[in-house]
Amino acid sequence: MDKKILKQTLVLIKPDALKNSLTGYILSQLSEFHTGLRFAATKIVHVNKMLAEEHYAEHQGKVFFPSLLEYIMGHLHYPGEPWKHRVIAIVYQGPDAVKKMRDIVGPTNPHIAREQKPGCIRALGTVVPIKDAEGNVVGERMDNLIHASANDSDAERETKLWFKPNDIPPFMHAYPTGISMDYYFLKDNKLCMKEEPGSLCFIVPGQTVWQSDLETLHSLQQGISSSCSIASVVAKYFINEKPEND
Repeated sequence: MDKKILKQTLVLIKPDALKNSLTGYILSQLSEFHTGLRFAATKIVHVNKMLAEEHYAEHQGKVFFPSLLEYIMGHLHYPGEPWKHRVIAIVYQGPDAVKKMRDIVGPTNPHIAREQKPGCIRALGTVVPIKDAEGNVVGERMDNLIHASANDSDAERETKLWFKPNDIPPFMHAYPTGISMDYYFLKDNKLCMKEEPGSLCFIVPGQTVWQSDLETLHSLQQGISSSCSIASVVAKYFINEKPEND
């Protein structure tokens, strides 16, 4: 198949969009009629802390990082209502998928979106000041309703973070997969190859996984440094499992 057709991008409909009943509007704007792109996968996700931290890893250490995690996890818009903590994750596929989605979504900052591209999805969002314990404004958070991958590299990383291969129809796989020959367990945020008290199994023999995840696991198993963290591999396998206290 033409690689252009297999181009993919990740879209997240965030908690503020859900709270404001904008889901139908957003999906209509992102329809095949408007974009020429097709659904490759979709699911409703309870975002745990591991997934949130990995998704926003590039912002680690910034003043707005904790608030960003609370936002995507749904804690800010649904305080005290954990049954409403969710986002809608979607993979769209087709030629120029990243660019088409970014054009419809609009600039990251809702204020700029309203100025430069009125009518785009993020023009309906808002900017929230972040204050320290003394009430001083120390930064700002973009409550911009929707996430769309910024480039092809981000699209691949994010799709693999939010979706397992079997979440996507096999003929719509844009990235290489492989078959695991081993069991893989997680204990205390570390990889182990044998079941131990307190460990959690996330991959079993015969399971289809992203080839890049297998390569990361093999490197970690051999004590070789990897550009990907164990959490970036594991996070997708714990989506919608019974949430930890996060």
